[in-house]
Amino acid sequence: MIKQAHDAYNAQDYKKAFELYTLLAAEGSADAQTSLGFMYQNGQGCEADEAKALRWYEKAADQKQPYALFNLGILYANGTGGVKHDQFRSYELFLEAATREVPPAMYETAIMLEKGLGCMQNYSEAAFWYEEAAKRGHREAFNNLGVLYKEGHGVEQDHKKAFICFSRAAEQELAQAQYNLGLLYDQGLGVEEDHDKALELCRKAAYNGHEKAKAIIRGLQEEGKIVF
Repeated sequence: MIKQAHDAYNAQDYKKAFELYTLLAAEGSADAQTSLGFMYQNGQGCEADEAKALRWYEKAADQKQPYALFNLGILYANGTGGVKHDQFRSYELFLEAATREVPPAMYETAIMLEKGLGCMQNYSEAAFWYEEAAKRGHREAFNNLGVLYKEGHGVEQDHKKAFICFSRAAEQELAQAQYNLGLLYDQGLGVEEDHDKALELCRKAAYNGHEKAKAIIRGLQEEGKIVF
């Protein structure tokens, strides 16, 4: 029945999905409880209800459902959904979800370790979790891992590895990675210096909303150095 519920949800038949998830959640299915919590949180097939969303997430998290742990972590990180802002609790939940192979949880864990939010700052552990998320295709993790390699934080400084990481994220149209990759081309770090390629990447980053890239392109246009 859980497959029927997922199929109904993916088909945007939220009424049917909600009914099925409710039945399964009451029977103790952690996956259904997680999905039901998400539907209550977002008002899909029902009236939005933060208290019920939290209750179902907590029930599923008690069974160590990976995405329930992650979703609870988000609530504690933001202080929303009926819980108080608690970075320590958020970190615990993200880490537990990360060990259960939830890529966005791996990424959030890495951010908290890099910045020392809710935990002791640890660049090498941050690099580990960024890499785990990146292996699973998480584009922001690729970019952030690239920054660590560029700066030599938690890993040995390696501009070639930074280039690879930024390239993988830039291929997925991440503006920050396109900008960072452009800087490597501009400075000849980890790649042969190429100002035309740097400008092309800066344009792409600007088009994708990167504010600093926009300012650079605007400045070059005003100086008459580029036409578009």
